[in-house]
Amino acid sequence: MTIAPYLKEIGRGKQGARSLTRDQAADLFGRVLDGQASELEVGAFCMAMRVKGETPQELAGFCDAAGARMARVPATQRPVVVLPSYNGARRLPVLTPLLALLVAREGLPVLVHGHASEDTRVSTRAVLEHLSLTASPALGALAEASVTYVDTQALLPGLACLLDVRRAIGVRGSAHSVVKLLAPCAGPSLLVTSYTHPEFRDAMRETLCLTGARALLLRGTEGEPVADPRRAVAMTAVRDGQAADVQAAQAGTVTSIPALPACEAASTAQWTARVLAGAEPVPAPIAAQLAQVLDLTAAARANVPRHATFAA
Repeated sequence: MTIAPYLKEIGRGKQGARSLTRDQAADLFGRVLDGQASELEVGAFCMAMRVKGETPQELAGFCDAAGARMARVPATQRPVVVLPSYNGARRLPVLTPLLALLVAREGLPVLVHGHASEDTRVSTRAVLEHLSLTASPALGALAEASVTYVDTQALLPGLACLLDVRRAIGVRGSAHSVVKLLAPCAGPSLLVTSYTHPEFRDAMRETLCLTGARALLLRGTEGEPVADPRRAVAMTAVRDGQAADVQAAQAGTVTSIPALPACEAASTAQWTARVLAGAEPVPAPIAAQLAQVLDLTAAARANVPRHATFAA
């Protein structure tokens, strides 16, 4: 089947393009994921949405389509904390692994999912590998107090292929927005996700409400779902279709900058290990983010032992 009728609606430029309903967006994205569109049509879809921009209804529809097709983590006794990690780092060290391991140390299962669609950034996966945590080949049951990394290919191959379109066209597409909104869990979960540019905040916030997600949304470090270690960032909690701001962004200039490792996988892993061992302090903004995560999972976290393991 062709997606040409949809391309005619969304491909008229920023001013002339028509937005799709949630059901239409789900149908379109589902056809793309199922391989029903040609390579030319997929490229046209990615560029058309890049120019037009996604509405919350369209993003919710895209998430509906992906959610109906992706593999899911079996339900666990405690909610799974989900960290979508797709940006990596170019200037600051990528501290998503630190956040994941801090959460796991509180007794919760943590699922990190990601996929490399460019080669110029240091990825969460690379740092975790230096910490002796390798990617799981398939999505299975998660252990409590553990961190598991899964590539998007294991979640939904069609979505991984769509992410890889970036290598051909050079820019991020709708798939990169969708993966930040996915918590592939059969049971309760908390999605910790982020936006890079302030203009995306409202769209992501509304989409999370539309999809009924339980989530913590923040402006992440270089797009990663972890707080900037140098300053307090705005955070929003989403529960039962309602969003509430739980932390305001720090105003003004940072007066002191914590000692951070170089933006390189091995040194970031070594520094992360020192923080976990207590030899280096947890950056205050990340400690504040951890507190929000624990608050949002508090009811299910009672009486859980405080230790962490690596799930290979």
